[in-house]
Amino acid sequence: MDRFKKWQDRNSPTKDRFAALLLGALIFPTLIPVLLILVLPKVDERLGIGSFYSGWWNILVGAIVILAGGILALWTIENQIRLASGTPFPMLPTQKLLIVGPFKYCRNPMTLGTILAYGGISILIGSYAAVTAVVLLGGFLIAYLKLVEEKELEIRFGSEYVAYKKNTPFMIPTLKKRNDIQ
Repeated sequence: MDRFKKWQDRNSPTKDRFAALLLGALIFPTLIPVLLILVLPKVDERLGIGSFYSGWWNILVGAIVILAGGILALWTIENQIRLASGTPFPMLPTQKLLIVGPFKYCRNPMTLGTILAYGGISILIGSYAAVTAVVLLGGFLIAYLKLVEEKELEIRFGSEYVAYKKNTPFMIPTLKKRNDIQ
């Protein structure tokens, strides 16, 4: 956990944050969707599993879920960069606790947006292997958040994070007015 504190205490230049975001852009909105779209449907074929693609339903639902997840993820990244001088990556973390924007509705909007976007891709293409991969990735991300990130945030932000955690849902947003965090 000391490593996270050192990363947070370091003042990362804009060029480092930009490089991290560029690397992230190669992996998350590019490499993983390519894997979901091109590779995992072939796994379905090799296993003799059919597709649940049925035309317009998959296109409509998949596109809506991708759009919702993508907007949420981009809104989260924008807030991390603009309001907290950080990135979504642990080695270039935000410099202050974000409790506004998408973080007002749940503590992990980036993970929620990512899971939604990848789930939407899986629905769009109708691949069982892709859906399974998204569920496994989502489980891994949630485990990381619970086992590592929450502890790290408590160390970095102390009672401010504990109060935020108490008043804000973990992953599933709520639109009800939460208590102001003091």
